[in-house]
Amino acid sequence: MKRNFMKSSLRPAALMAILMLLSVWLVACGQKQTEQQGSAAPAGETKTNTDAPRKIKHAMGETEVPAHPQRVVILTNEGTETLLTLGVKPVGAVNSAYGNPWFDHIKADMEGVKPLGGESQPNLEAIAALKPDLILGNKMRQEKVYQQLSAIAPTVFAETLRGEWKSNFSLFADALNKKAEGDKVIADYDKRIEDFKAKAGDQLKDKVAVVRFMGGKTRFYFGDMFTGAVFKQIGMPRSDPKSDEKAFEDITKERLPELEAANRVFYFTYDTGDGKGTSQEQEWLNDPLWKNLKVVKNNKVFKVNDATWNTGGGVRSANLMLDDMYKIYGITK
Repeated sequence: MKRNFMKSSLRPAALMAILMLLSVWLVACGQKQTEQQGSAAPAGETKTNTDAPRKIKHAMGETEVPAHPQRVVILTNEGTETLLTLGVKPVGAVNSAYGNPWFDHIKADMEGVKPLGGESQPNLEAIAALKPDLILGNKMRQEKVYQQLSAIAPTVFAETLRGEWKSNFSLFADALNKKAEGDKVIADYDKRIEDFKAKAGDQLKDKVAVVRFMGGKTRFYFGDMFTGAVFKQIGMPRSDPKSDEKAFEDITKERLPELEAANRVFYFTYDTGDGKGTSQEQEWLNDPLWKNLKVVKNNKVFKVNDATWNTGGGVRSANLMLDDMYKIYGITK
């Protein structure tokens, strides 16, 4: 009798324990279901992981890049302007073409950035030492070292330079996961172009030509260059209409009379500090063939900055070039 009494007295206690465990389990399941429902994507949409790596198609194929790169190396002057405009300070960048090591128009924003040598021969050891998580470059400049760069970090290349600054900007903005910000930058620039066009009026009928002085060389610059891309968007006619798809041509002084077809001539001088570019400029500007040009006598020749009208080649340069255009054409912004 005693044993049966003990068994019957234990049954309610055991039943109570089971009920308590069941209650805890049901509450936990309910909480989990609520969390899942709260985090579910709306009907018809797929929830994406914003921290997942992304695949970017580019000039060398397709590369998986970090969702939010933190240590970016940039291997073109043009691309450096892209990063700075999008609020990204690179850990390393190729040197500006002159400026020791940065152009005047970017140096204030480049403090602490590691110089990596020239565009055509970036320092691979220095790049590796920076431990980047993304490298941005250009096939035209660095195709030969693409595999070595890719072994260091995910590497994305634009196809070419010169007149392609807008498409290159968009590619790098996408690689940085800043497509929306990049689209706004281009939209704002395009609005400035339209404003300039509207205010310039009949002045846009003037035919334009571009000349560059370098150490031992003088060139006509055409449509497939940075200035040419800007002029095309504005709709400015060239003094040589067949030149739109060309980049540049080295010329002799005997070709200066071709500038008689221009209503305005813009020129810039590439000088790395050795004085050779400036010497070339002075020699040509003091030649009777130059002095006797109609456009010179009409005071329609304008010296502009080589870095922002050509060598910088990026979005910041494009806006600074447009600033100059407003002044040259006497337009209020």
